[in-house]
Amino acid sequence: MRYLFLIKSCSKVAPPPALMEAMHASAMLEVKAGRMIADGGLMPQDAGFQIEIAGKKMRTIDGPFTETKEVIGGFAIFELPDDDAARASAKDFMDLHLKHMPDWDGVCEMRQIAGSMVEMIRAGG
Repeated sequence: MRYLFLIKSCSKVAPPPALMEAMHASAMLEVKAGRMIADGGLMPQDAGFQIEIAGKKMRTIDGPFTETKEVIGGFAIFELPDDDAARASAKDFMDLHLKHMPDWDGVCEMRQIAGSMVEMIRAGG
């Protein structure tokens, strides 16, 4: 089963180098074990945009976005056997934050990926 991990936080403070090094070491282990498929940090909201449909009209909204308390700062996609393994993996990742950035408040949201159009098309479907 594939899981999408979304890292959300209200913090505008950049991660310290020790946390970045710990996350890199953890990612290397996960990739080598075949569990981590993709990951990435996201640029700040002011570098992004949204395409919105409301009232049957489409519009583009340039960042930063108002009304946003938590911001998605990064993501990872894992291939894991079950929800328990996903919880364990997310707890390990969040433990790195407790150790290297103890004042940080944030959330790691895990969502099982229901399906992939890309994989279906590549398989000839």
